[in-house]
Amino acid sequence: QVQLVESGGGLVQAGGSLRLSCAASTRTFGSYTMGWFRQAPGKEREFVCAISWNGASTYYADSVKGRFTISRGNAKNTVSLQMNSLKPEDTAAYYCAATLRPIASTVGEYDYWGQGTQVTVSL
Repeated sequence: QVQLVESGGGLVQAGGSLRLSCAASTRTFGSYTMGWFRQAPGKEREFVCAISWNGASTYYADSVKGRFTISRGNAKNTVSLQMNSLKPEDTAAYYCAATLRPIASTVGEYDYWGQGTQVTVSL
């Protein structure tokens, strides 16, 4: 079992920045591909970005490419999401997820999920 706990959400004005963090409770954190997803009210959960087990490869949804950056620290069992140039349409609950698959960008490919952290971007 892998437990994931997100933090860092909040309210920010459009154009601002936030940094989300996810702490994982597993001794094999370095084996997992880690991803971030988000879900706005009334919408399906959608892929935001992912990072490979060693941090060598990253993947982003087109909607966040160039604005968001995912990183990980295997020594501390953490994955982070730096979000810059935030837009109102980025408002959502953000979820951290883990999978042993080498590449994964869909909800069904991830086995472990955090409880989510809310990000609200105002005009």
